[in-house]
Amino acid sequence: MAREVVLLPGDGIGPEVCAAARRAVDATGVGVRWVLFEAGVESAARQGSTLPDDAVNAVRQAGAALKGPMGALAGGATPPTVELRRRLDLHAAVRPVLSLPGVATRYEDVDLVFVRDTSEGQYTGLEHRVTPGMAQSIKVTTDLASMRLARFAFSLARSQGRRRVTVAHKAALLKLTDGLFLECVRHVARSFPELLLEEMDADTLCLQLVRDPTRHDVILAQNLHGRMLAHLGAGLVGGAGVVPGANVGDGCAVFEPLHGTAPDLAGRGVANPTAMMRCAVLLLRHLGERDAAEKLDTALLSVLRAGRVRTPDVGGHATTQEFTDAVVAVIGAG
Repeated sequence: MAREVVLLPGDGIGPEVCAAARRAVDATGVGVRWVLFEAGVESAARQGSTLPDDAVNAVRQAGAALKGPMGALAGGATPPTVELRRRLDLHAAVRPVLSLPGVATRYEDVDLVFVRDTSEGQYTGLEHRVTPGMAQSIKVTTDLASMRLARFAFSLARSQGRRRVTVAHKAALLKLTDGLFLECVRHVARSFPELLLEEMDADTLCLQLVRDPTRHDVILAQNLHGRMLAHLGAGLVGGAGVVPGANVGDGCAVFEPLHGTAPDLAGRGVANPTAMMRCAVLLLRHLGERDAAEKLDTALLSVLRAGRVRTPDVGGHATTQEFTDAVVAVIGAG
């Protein structure tokens, strides 16, 4: 029986890379029934909302979605991606950063997973003007969210056979907020004695990642630090165009690439679908479709390793269509 998955193509290059990923998934022969919903800034004028209720309800019911990047409206409105996370309580963002064959970078054998909170920290949107010329943003840290995120990160590390969890913080300066987060992580770590907990100032961690990213494994952080660290990590392996991601909650997961809408590339047919295809691999694994996930992952890596078909962002001249054709051909030949 086909498993229902919601498809949210989004804005900019989103529809192009989503179509590529969908085609690659379908080529594996897996039983997925796609349910398409428009959402994002570009569809707001037609629907009156960047994130219609029926789209949110469909994701909640299906429990899984493949989502393209979405832009943000001017004027301080909540971006649809942030709103989707809040409404579905997708509290953990997971960003696997992996060296890929055929993608030339300064580093080899990078294999990191960034886990960050998406429910609080500086991203709660609690901002206001204090007086003319002065604004304030309130950082929120709770033991509930911190413990939940830490348990998720340590459980992920255990399930993947990893050895170490590095928690990034600024507890020396932010003694109450980051201090509480760090206390919660320490408490959870006691239940995972086989994993090494490493505590590190976020600034120092940035320096270490640039010097030698291979010494780290799972990196755990609150929202702001985690977002910046994950983007730094992407730069180690070829950029945001090759890094996938998952937003995970209880009973629901939305898979999206690290990259944005790239409006300068939209409609030109040259967007790199690698990150979105890798999101599709994560989606298939989440659904328990491991054979299909392996087919797609193997085909994607094979095309990258061969190096004959590359999009411009990684030194080639291929179109999105040509890259997708190559991946689908390898799946069909497998």
